[in-house]
Amino acid sequence: MVTESPTFKKAVEDSRKLKSKPTDDDLLHIYGLYKTGTGADIATAEKPGMFDLKGKAKMKAWTKVVEEDKLTPGQAQQEYVKKVEGLKGSCGF
Repeated sequence: MVTESPTFKKAVEDSRKLKSKPTDDDLLHIYGLYKTGTGADIATAEKPGMFDLKGKAKMKAWTKVVEEDKLTPGQAQQEYVKKVEGLKGSCGF
């Protein structure tokens, strides 16, 4: 089990308090960072169905963080915090 840092936990709370909705790309990026940062195992995750376009987009974003960016859970938590801090500026907080 991955230990979530206090700053990561606060960023998760803050992400729910943004005044306007981030772009779909931003939402997918923080989803992938969140799943990786919490230690969820992409190898055992349920695969989305053929017609589940939203699920496929989320899985693709998560896969990018794990396989292309090769972030550890700790690194993903740090990137998540940075991303949410940036969104607080662009989306309002």
